[in-house]
Amino acid sequence: MFSKTKKTERIDAEQREQYEYARSRIKQKKNLMRHFILFLVGSVLLILINPILGYGENFFIKDWFIWAILIWTFIFLVHLFNVFVMNKFMGKEWEDRQLEKLKARQAERMAELQKKVETELQLPTTPPGTSKKNELNNPLPPDVQ
Repeated sequence: MFSKTKKTERIDAEQREQYEYARSRIKQKKNLMRHFILFLVGSVLLILINPILGYGENFFIKDWFIWAILIWTFIFLVHLFNVFVMNKFMGKEWEDRQLEKLKARQAERMAELQKKVETELQLPTTPPGTSKKNELNNPLPPDVQ
């Protein structure tokens, strides 16, 4: 309990990333379950409100609560599809592949820009047989030996 050595486990980056991914998946599934429970309770309440309280008898749609439940069912199915289906296609592995593609494209672009800069900064080369005095635009003729 009061030992001088403290054991602290270090988590490497990959394990930390996996932990964060698992945590986010658990949060998604937890929110989906909350949505499902709220959907069930809300549907039962909508079904009970219509005949017991007589709320909505003056609506232009007689069974309005059925349409409300159907719309809510559609929204819940979209949420379910997003959590279980879309995450398979566009999950962690998909993000990693896209990141690698973008990094490779950026490295290619940087190499192209570097080549362009190097070619623009190169000094003009002198053809063989010309002397340095002619290159410096000296009006005097070259030395004769």
